[in-house]
Amino acid sequence: MLLGEVVFGGLGSGLYGLVLTALVGVFVAGLMIGRTPEYLGKKLTVAEMKLVGLYAIVAPLTILPLTALAVVTEAGVAGLTTNKGPHGLSEILVAYTTSLANNGQSFAGLDASTAFYNITTALAMVAGRFGLSITALALAGRVAEQPRKALTDGSLPTDTVLFGGLVIATVVVVSALSYIPILALGPVVEHFMLR
Repeated sequence: MLLGEVVFGGLGSGLYGLVLTALVGVFVAGLMIGRTPEYLGKKLTVAEMKLVGLYAIVAPLTILPLTALAVVTEAGVAGLTTNKGPHGLSEILVAYTTSLANNGQSFAGLDASTAFYNITTALAMVAGRFGLSITALALAGRVAEQPRKALTDGSLPTDTVLFGGLVIATVVVVSALSYIPILALGPVVEHFMLR
């Protein structure tokens, strides 16, 4: 889910999440070859890339502050009924990640039936539903207004293994840059504590 629901057929926003992540890859590829990035015959200008960037930061700017808020407030820590430390952080992270990504689930050690978690997970759900979809629809509207350009030798073909690898690399890099620090504090530390 931290990959943006682009793997394993994410619920609802998985397809447009994959398309917008592909646009990040196309933009980076365009920068590397020194050409204006294009996707399926449509130019990606500054306005489109701002919308793509906004889409890319909605999830981290929702999940990470809410997790931090839950960890530093008494109401948030009170929800941890059985586990503290790295596993408790993982439980809180999963609660907000699933709330943003689909229907909101939590580990058994987190009592999410408190007013604090009801409100904050609802905020994550609103950001996941409307923050992501409004940005994607705004981008779709801007791209739909553009005339389609003819493909040239300088265009990046979207039906090649190179493009597929570019999209996969973009998914991994964007997610890693967003979530590696919190994963290092929670699940990774927990894994090393088991040994």
